[in-house]
Amino acid sequence: MYCLGLDIGSSSVKAALVEVKSGKSILSVHEPKNEMNIISLNNDWAEQDPNMWWEHTCNAIKRVCKESHVDSKKITSIGISYQMHGLVIIDKDGEILRNSIIWCDSRAVNIGVEAFSQIGEEKCMSRLLNSPGNFTASKLKWVKDNEPEVYEKVYKYMLPGDYIAYKLTGEINTTRNGLSEGIIWDYKENKPANWLLEYYGIDTNLTPDLIDNFSVQGKTNSISSKETGLAINVPVTYRAGDQPNNALSLNVFNPGEAALSGGTSGVIYSITDNLNSKESSRINHFAHVNYTENLKCIGKLLCINGAGIQYRWLRNHSIDASYEKMNEMASKISVGSDGISVIPFGNGAERMLNNKNIGTQICNINLNKHSHGHLYRSSLEGIAFSFIYGAEILKNDNSPISVLRAGNDNLFRSKIFANTVATLIGREIEIYNTTGAFGAARASAILNGHIENFRKKITKNDHVMTFLPLKNKSEYEDAYLRWKKDLEGILNNK
Repeated sequence: MYCLGLDIGSSSVKAALVEVKSGKSILSVHEPKNEMNIISLNNDWAEQDPNMWWEHTCNAIKRVCKESHVDSKKITSIGISYQMHGLVIIDKDGEILRNSIIWCDSRAVNIGVEAFSQIGEEKCMSRLLNSPGNFTASKLKWVKDNEPEVYEKVYKYMLPGDYIAYKLTGEINTTRNGLSEGIIWDYKENKPANWLLEYYGIDTNLTPDLIDNFSVQGKTNSISSKETGLAINVPVTYRAGDQPNNALSLNVFNPGEAALSGGTSGVIYSITDNLNSKESSRINHFAHVNYTENLKCIGKLLCINGAGIQYRWLRNHSIDASYEKMNEMASKISVGSDGISVIPFGNGAERMLNNKNIGTQICNINLNKHSHGHLYRSSLEGIAFSFIYGAEILKNDNSPISVLRAGNDNLFRSKIFANTVATLIGREIEIYNTTGAFGAARASAILNGHIENFRKKITKNDHVMTFLPLKNKSEYEDAYLRWKKDLEGILNNK
């Protein structure tokens, strides 16, 4: 028997199969083969058609079964991961009323800023743990203000994962985790933040029914069975946003544990049980996948926009360079890159830097001394230092990190990068060969809170290696302090 995991991203939909008994990963595929279209009618707008997600979901399910030679009728549960913060709205017949306003759309920024100011920082931080910001509730307020004829027809609002679950089961519901990702969850009262919706003038009846994250949330019906090839009555038993789900996939559940990802941008997702935070803009807070009224595990998400994109830019502008060749050249350069500091923040405004946009800067180049290898190493070190800078922000906001886990991809394929992070934080980094779709598949087998067996299967099947902190820590500390001094000099001039 098998579990099915779905990962609904903005670039593609992934489907993965995992064997129930062993937890072994079988196969993962993505649809479409090229990236999905994002509609941008105005600057800073980003929309997608939810029906496109469903079409690619059906295709991905059929493909993963066909290519793995697994009978779709042997799939016993479904887990869903999805792009966070998006808004999907449907009418009373379950029909989409407009394109989804997705996570990277920023049209509602000013709505969230004004709400934070008028409601007050104390109430927002103590109850929402966040500013209302550019999240789902604020996006729904934008629809109400700018498309009143659409808003009048709204029966329910959803997050992207809620919509896919609805298409599979015909059931309209959501989770406390999902509402927290939309900044519609009141942690103090442990219920939907109806007061925020009322402040926005939004009917609180538009919120779907609540179900537990690990539970039977609905079962496939005859319509979805025909479109996907799945059997009827297969339960959907798990759903979560992509970053909390990524942490689950990496076996991150307890306070002090953190999931790292280093792609185009970087993410530190750290778990805490401390609901006090003084960071209203640099850090986002979400109910983690195992959050309950009695176990209040919070995921603190710190995003670094300018991460792997810096190293990719160097590759793209170096003749005949590959990441392997760049890493080889970088390995011949000493720790600290003989004084060069690369400030990697060239991918827009950095929330970690209080939304300043300082760009990428390369400091202290000696034209008689430094080579391509110096640029490559200093770039990897600069990105690693940005993770350390973020970890310091988290530590100072009640979230010290004691366990680090990351996927076996992107920046963590570089020993220089991984060793630098491990050495400066002073913790091992466990590397796992997994994806969000595999994590969602495995999570669908967790019912009644039986997480420990799930965790054992991840360690058994996915652990690849562990980077240990190096002994020559002083060299790394000196390089980081010099980098930090260069960064703060730039920030003080902005």
